Amino acid sequence: MDNSKKMNWYTLAFMAFSTVWGFGNVLNGFVYFNGIQVIFSWILMFSLYFVPYALMVGELGSAFKHSGGGVSSWIHETINPKFAYYAGWTYWACHVTYIASKGSGGLKALSWMIFQNGTTYDKLPTLWVQLATLAVLLFFCWVASRGLNPLKKLATIAGTSMFVMSILYILMMFAAPVINPNGGYVAMEFSKETLIPQFNMGYFTSLSILVFAVGGCEKISPYVNKVKNPSKGFPKGMIALAVMVMVCAILGTVAMGMMFDPAVINESTESFSHYVSNGAYLAFQKLGEYYHVGNLLLIIYAACNAIGQFSTLVLSIDAPLRMLLDNEEAENFIPSRLLKKNDRGAYINGIRMVAALSGSIILIQSFVPGAASVLTQLNKLNSVTMPLRYLWVFAAYIALRKAFGKFNPEYRFVKNQGVALTAGYWCFFVTAFCCIFGMYVKGDMFSTALNVITPFVLTALGLILPIIRKRELAKK
Repeated sequence: MDNSKKMNWYTLAFMAFSTVWGFGNVLNGFVYFNGIQVIFSWILMFSLYFVPYALMVGELGSAFKHSGGGVSSWIHETINPKFAYYAGWTYWACHVTYIASKGSGGLKALSWMIFQNGTTYDKLPTLWVQLATLAVLLFFCWVASRGLNPLKKLATIAGTSMFVMSILYILMMFAAPVINPNGGYVAMEFSKETLIPQFNMGYFTSLSILVFAVGGCEKISPYVNKVKNPSKGFPKGMIALAVMVMVCAILGTVAMGMMFDPAVINESTESFSHYVSNGAYLAFQKLGEYYHVGNLLLIIYAACNAIGQFSTLVLSIDAPLRMLLDNEEAENFIPSRLLKKNDRGAYINGIRMVAALSGSIILIQSFVPGAASVLTQLNKLNSVTMPLRYLWVFAAYIALRKAFGKFNPEYRFVKNQGVALTAGYWCFFVTAFCCIFGMYVKGDMFSTALNVITPFVLTALGLILPIIRKRELAKK
C-alpha cells in the first residue's frame, strides 16, 4: 500500500480506543474495587497486562496480514487446523453467556427509558423477567435466521453515541462543581489508605472484571500494516491507546467518586447488586440533576443503550457463528447438521444451538431472587468466560515466537526472544489466573456453580463435536 494512503499512528489509537473502551468499564471497576481504590489496580493492569497484550496483537497481525480469520487464522498458521477449530469454538462459546446478558441489558435499558427508575424493573418477579428475556432471545434468533441484520448500522451509531456520552460524562462531571457548587457531591480523600486496596480473596476474585474490560484489542489486528512505518507507528498508537484508556479510567473513577459513596454501595448484597445493574443510569440521572435538565441525559443514555444492547444481541448471534462455521476446516470437525444453511444463507441449526444454550442460562436464572441479582450474576459470568478467548491470542504469540525463522512480521513487539516468550507466558498466566479465581463468588454458591459449570459444559461440547463428525465420516 502507498505510504501516503496509510493511516497515522494517532488515527489507529483513536479507532482502537472507541473499540476497546466503554462507560461500563469505569462503573464495574468503581463498584467491584471499592471506589477510587480501583485506580491503583487500573495502573497495574494497563502497565503489566494491557500494553504487552496490545503489542503482541500487533506482531501477530503483522505476521498474518493476509489472514482474515483473526485468532483462528493465527492458530491455524502457528499450531494446526484442529487447534484453530478449538480457538474458533472458544470465541463462539464465550458469546453464549454474552448473548444471555444482552436481552436482560436491553430490557433494563427500556425500563429506565420508560419509568426513569431502577426499582420498577428490579421489583418484577424474576420468572417474568427471565421469560421476557427468553422471548427477546428467540425473537432475535428468528431475525438472525432470516438472514437479516437491520440493526447493524444502528449498532455502529449506538456504539459511537455511547462512546461520546462516556467522554461527555467525564467532562460534564468535572465542570459540574463550577456550574453548580451546591450539588451535594461526595467528598474524597486521596491518601495511601484510601488508594491502596486490600489484597484479599475478594480482590483476586474480582480481577477478571478488569481483564474483561481491557481485552478485545485483537479486533484491530487487521490495521497493523495499514499504519505508516508499522515498526514505529503501531507501538506508538498502542501506547497512546493505553494512555488514553488509563486517563479515562482514572478520570472516570474520580468523577464517579464525586457522585457515589463506596460505603453505601457495599452496605449490603442488595445494594451492591443495585449499583452493578443500575449504576450507569444513576450516574446520568445525577448528572442531569447537577445541570438542572431533569432526566434528559438519563433518557438519551438509556435509549442509546437499549439500541446498542439489542443490535449487539443480533450481531453476537450471527457473527461469531459465521466465524466458526465459515472456516474451510469446519467440515472436518463439526457435524454436517450444524453446517446446514436455510434459503437465506443463515446457519439455521447453529442458531438453534445458540437459542438452546443461551436460553438454558436464562431459564436457570429464573431461580435467582431479584432481577438486579440476575444482571450482577451475568456480569460476573461474562467476566469469567469472555477472557478465555484471549488465551488463544497468547498461545498463538508463543507459537509464533517459537517458530522464529518461519514467519517474518514487519513489526515485532520486542527483538529479544526471551523477553517476548516471557511476556506471552505472563499474559497467558494472568488471564487464566483471573478467570479461574473469578469463578468464586463469596457467599453465593449458585453463582459460583454457574461460573464453573458453564465453561465446563461449553468446553465439553466443543470436544464432543469433532468426535461426532469423525463417526459421520466413518459411516460415509
